[in-house]
Amino acid sequence: MNTKNILIVEDDFLNRRVSKKYLSENGYTVFEAKNAQEALNLLKNEQIEMAILDINLGEGKRDGISLGQELYESFNIPFIYLTAYEGSALIEKAVATMPHAYLTKPYKDIELITSIELALRQFAGRKKQKQTIIVKENEYNIDLPIEEIEFIESDGNYLLINTSQKVFKKRSTIKEILTILPTSTFVQTHRAFIVNKEKINKFNIKEVIINSKVIPISKYYVDNIQLVCK
Repeated sequence: MNTKNILIVEDDFLNRRVSKKYLSENGYTVFEAKNAQEALNLLKNEQIEMAILDINLGEGKRDGISLGQELYESFNIPFIYLTAYEGSALIEKAVATMPHAYLTKPYKDIELITSIELALRQFAGRKKQKQTIIVKENEYNIDLPIEEIEFIESDGNYLLINTSQKVFKKRSTIKEILTILPTSTFVQTHRAFIVNKEKINKFNIKEVIINSKVIPISKYYVDNIQLVCK
């Protein structure tokens, strides 16, 4: 089994450590978080390949389902839920965030390993078919094929995803979206811009032109754009 980076988000210290010990013994590299904020910090700074989310993260705290929704919309990694509750309303709410599995406590260790491996394989299979990112279209989330993206511009807490037909919004940052996009196709030209190098019509050391749209190149990134466009 190849080493895989797994994030466990669980507010109970003992449960978290027991899961970490078992997963580590089975070849996984495990990161721990006791709440949603710690989890988001790790997701932004580490190469996490999958997350295991306890739904109940403490009274008055952000729950695992809202974190799962953010993973689905912004981080493009598979995740599974753990819970001690089986209410139909809770299950319906959890399923709406598109998890890869839903395990009810207590579960067997082998069930956790099986769920992780199935989730990783299913996710890898979908990525090979066609890579997409989740964007907003009016009030709905849609899957946008990344090959349709011409360039991305930062706009406060959002990104403006520019295609030849329209501009989509996504709540994310340049740093976060770069962890999702293939480096063979996308390159950062400026602290606020990423371009699809396959859409570039022409460029110089100051700017890139894509379908008559001018995207700036800062001095910090000029070597990147010259290298990938050779």
